[in-house]
Amino acid sequence: MPVIGLLVKLVLLLGFAPLLEGIVRKLRAVAGSRQGPPLWQAYWDLLKMYGKEDLRVTRSWLYRLAPPLGLAAVAVAGLMVPFVGRSALEGAADAIVLIYILGLVGVAVTLVALASENPFAYLGASREVMMLLTVEPVVAVGLIVLALKAGTFSLQAMADWQWGQGPTVSTAVALLAFWIALQAQVGKRPFDITEAETEIMGGPLIEVSGPSLALFHWALYARQLVFIGILTQVFIPWPRADFWLWNLLIAGVKILAVTVVVGLTDALMPRVRIDQSMTYYSRVVIFVAVAALALSVMGV
Repeated sequence: MPVIGLLVKLVLLLGFAPLLEGIVRKLRAVAGSRQGPPLWQAYWDLLKMYGKEDLRVTRSWLYRLAPPLGLAAVAVAGLMVPFVGRSALEGAADAIVLIYILGLVGVAVTLVALASENPFAYLGASREVMMLLTVEPVVAVGLIVLALKAGTFSLQAMADWQWGQGPTVSTAVALLAFWIALQAQVGKRPFDITEAETEIMGGPLIEVSGPSLALFHWALYARQLVFIGILTQVFIPWPRADFWLWNLLIAGVKILAVTVVVGLTDALMPRVRIDQSMTYYSRVVIFVAVAALALSVMGV
């Protein structure tokens, strides 16, 4: 894809991501009978953070590297997802590579927490690692099921196969597993355990401020959009039009619909404990994700 096309998709990804966060916040407020912030509040928050002083509690190079690493990783992952018909990085859009790159966001959060030497940050980092180890296998198995059906790990080819062949029993079960993992991957209730502001005061990012905090929040907003994009564009690629503008509109409507469900779940569900979350997702891996993988191997 030409450089201009890559830049346009990158601007759309990073520019649209804070709006999804604004929708989730608005839904949370409405569910609590409050007016809540405007939909564009996340944009103002980012601008405000960029205008603040970047106070650093350590001179560690990990502390300086982590924020841009997180945003860069999620930007590359977003370009791999076929948001508007085709993937911007179609030749390099491999499902295994995507999983590793998205994992770098959690690694960046963990690095900055460990470098900050704050006990609350340490606790948040440990929760981030535990969630990474329990939820990532669900996502990985869901994508592997589609890869087995399509005969390739190319995200674009997987989306094309799903669009052309239609759903099967194994892909439907894989979709269910990915949907269950989605709420934890976007860091919303009942699985917002890493941040848990009422328990560990902001978690791993407690010592981060200014532009560095803005980069992290922007990366987390974009990660939310990327995971919703994988669900709507790879697992549910229907419908699809021949004109890119129609595909953009269709993708926007599907992403908005999933965001509303995520936001309502976040507003109405209480937070679970970390041990409950790990038990829950270990069972999902065993009973849902593995079932989808077995059905796929059986050709169902």
